[in-house]
Amino acid sequence: MDLDRLFDNNVAWAQRKTQEDPTYFVRMAEQQSPQYLWLGCSDSRVTANDVLGLDPGAVFVQRNIANIAHSNDMNLLAVLEFAIDILKVRHLIVCGHYGCGGIRRALGEDRSALVDHWLQPVVTLYRRHRAVFDAIADDNARIDRMCELNVEMQVRRIASIPTVENAWARGQELHLHGWIYGMHDGLLRDLGPTVTSMEERDALPPIDDRVARPVEPDTGVRRHAIDAFTKLLDEKGG
Repeated sequence: MDLDRLFDNNVAWAQRKTQEDPTYFVRMAEQQSPQYLWLGCSDSRVTANDVLGLDPGAVFVQRNIANIAHSNDMNLLAVLEFAIDILKVRHLIVCGHYGCGGIRRALGEDRSALVDHWLQPVVTLYRRHRAVFDAIADDNARIDRMCELNVEMQVRRIASIPTVENAWARGQELHLHGWIYGMHDGLLRDLGPTVTSMEERDALPPIDDRVARPVEPDTGVRRHAIDAFTKLLDEKGG
């Protein structure tokens, strides 16, 4: 696809959006006031607004390879400060995805590129518990398990960044979530628990303890089923 085709696509998209909603671009031009900060992977198949079913302007987004939170990443730190201190977002969502190419790279043997420096926290966790991961016979299952653990690890790292700590210290409402997205079914899964304070952060089990104790991720489909079942029980009890 050449660049002229991209401009043609843009014109067609703008015209279609205006026809569907004449006020769309007027609203988009207004000051953004998102409630959510999405810290996700750079993978081109996972876009926050599409996954969440929200219009542009509803989600503030920061993405990098394998959704890793480095405490010296000035881009991440600036995004966190702007989102928390200026935009006053209420929810920080760390979202990875199954089958992540960055995680696959981290579990391999090649260490010849700059990306390997970026992935080093994942590599270190993998090496520290290699016996546990090697016991998972299926390669894809092994990678997916590390994708889940990586999200949990990044939640802990972000929860220790001073900008987040300061927000909690001054009583600002801020919920930190760890989610993972399934390419195979389009569903988000909550790896839990939601962290809303330094006390809750400090009560989390260390990431090393989590390696051998996987949790069953919670999908929206499962939540709806549980809610429906609970409602049915309440109705029968009544």
